[in-house]
Formats: sequence, C-alpha cells, structure tokens
Amino acid sequence: MTEEILAVTDLHVSFKTQAGMVTAVRGVNFNLNKGETLAIVGESGSGKSVTAKAIMRLLPKHNAQISQGGILYEGQDLLNLSVNDMQKVRGSEIAMVFQDPMTSLNPTMRIGKQIMEGLLKHQKLSKTVAKEKALQMLELVGIPNAKERLEAYPHQFSGGMRQRVVIAMALACNPHILIADEPTTALDVTIQAQILQLMKDLQEKMDTAIILITHDLGVVANMADHVAVMYAGEIVEQGTLDEIFYQPQHPYTLGLLRSMPNLSASRSEPLIPIPGSPPDVMTLGTGCPFAARCPHTMKVCHDFLPKYTHLSDSHTVMCWLQDERTPSAQIPEEVGSVYE
Repeated sequence: MTEEILAVTDLHVSFKTQAGMVTAVRGVNFNLNKGETLAIVGESGSGKSVTAKAIMRLLPKHNAQISQGGILYEGQDLLNLSVNDMQKVRGSEIAMVFQDPMTSLNPTMRIGKQIMEGLLKHQKLSKTVAKEKALQMLELVGIPNAKERLEAYPHQFSGGMRQRVVIAMALACNPHILIADEPTTALDVTIQAQILQLMKDLQEKMDTAIILITHDLGVVANMADHVAVMYAGEIVEQGTLDEIFYQPQHPYTLGLLRSMPNLSASRSEPLIPIPGSPPDVMTLGTGCPFAARCPHTMKVCHDFLPKYTHLSDSHTVMCWLQDERTPSAQIPEEVGSVYE
C-alpha cells in the first residue's frame, strides 16, 4: 500500500511585474507517494520550476506571492510554517538539486566543508563524525579518491562530478523528498545516464521520494512512476507512466510524445513539432490555454476553461475532448493513438 508524503492542492503563484500581476502557476494539484518518482514535464515557461520553488519556499519575497492553495508535507502545511521552522524542513526533510551545480556550490569553500554544513546544522553531529559522513556520501555517489577530494574546490571537478557532489549534499541528511530541477540538462548524454542511474540507485537504498522536473520525455520514461504534464501554469494531464505514454488523452501530451524520437520507428519518419509557441500568461483568455495550438480545437475551447475529467483513479485530463458533455462525434479518432 502506497503512503502519501506530499499533497499540493489548488496552488496559485503570482509575480508582481511592471506590466501587472502575472499568475505563473494556476490551480496545480498533485500527490507524491513515499519512495516513488513523480515527473513534472512541459515546455519552458510552463511553471515547473516555480512549482518546485514554491514547495521549498524559495520564491523571491519581493515580487512573488502564493495567493491560494496548500502544500501538505506529512500532514502539515508548509505555507503556514515560520521561517525558522521551514529552515528545519529545507535540507533535512526536503532537499533540492538544481540544474547548474556551480550555482549550488560555493567556489571559495572546500567540497567536504560544504557537505558537512547541512550535517552540522540539521543533525547536530560533531565535526569528526560529520566529516566521516561527508566522506561516505562522496563514496556513495561514486567520487573516486573521495578522501583526497574532500579537500578540493568545486572548480577542480568536472561538470558531472560537480552534479554528483550536489546530489551528495542534498542526500546527506537522508531527506524524505528530493526535488531535482533539470538535474542533467547541462551534461552530455553519457554523464546524464550515469547521474540518472545514480539517482535511481540512491532512491532504492534510501527510499526517497523524487520530484523530477524535466522537458526530456526520454528521462521520464526511465525514471518516473507518475507523470504530470504542465502547460501555461496548469497540469493539463496526469497519470501513471503507462497511462501518459500509451494512453495520452490531451492534445498537448500527444504533441510532446510525437516530437520525441521513437527508436522503433523508421529512421526516415520525421518528428512532428507542436506548432506555434506557448501563450503569454499575461494575456490568457477564458478558454483553454492550448486552444490556439491545438489541431482539434472547438468553439468551446476558446470560450471556457475545461474541468478535469477522471479517466481512472490515477488518470486525469483537462480537455473538452474528454468532457462528458462533448458529443463523441467531435472527438477525433487519432487522439490517444500515438503509440498504437
């Protein structure tokens, strides 16, 4: 039986700009179970990273606000915690790995000392024990000559090794949740595969739940148990990995899958890009935000925002094509057929 560890409900995040308030995340809902991986996918600007930073309470205070919603971690709403209480959660209970490891590492501090910081603060270990734990973490993530490398600086590591160090830092305090925001985008394909396999291995050893933020569906296929597809600040479809890859029901999900190389297809078969560009969230209308790019759009799509349709206990989609009030004659046969 799965145990829920995190529940995000009706999350709205807005930013104050010179042009007015911009709502970057609109009514996001998802659950994360202990020991499982949830992948949040979508094009750049869809709200993936903003959602992750909202969970960590790392949004800029001067112009960002969470106007409504809840983020329940083991039953407590993180949005109601004081700054001091949230600092106790951040790093020890929920940790985050960012896209560029150089922005996460202090270039003036030795690697060992940076890993020890979290251990000294959250686990109250002595310096001797913390250094030993830091050494164990470097060995765990596959850093060769780990004892000598404790005294090295970030610039003395390659990009892939720096990302391993960042993962070691994030997992040093045995967090229950690891949020990985595009953790392999800056790495070459070979190193990317090694980092992803490392995360899977560490997840099995430590039973850590992972929120993986990415635009790469190949990464999702290898890592995720559940998938949430975001577009223009909303989750337009979510379900298990098989439901999203083999029974996709939202035209945007279909578009993402069709634009991904299929190794079983003919080499001469062209990729099909999604036409147009993501909408300007400042000028979103009352209808479906994907309507202008959707090949199956109807009049109702431009006028009204669809509600969620529950296709199974785990599979939901926000699309008029799946709404029970839409005549079946209007639903194109090719919807959901990308892998048939």
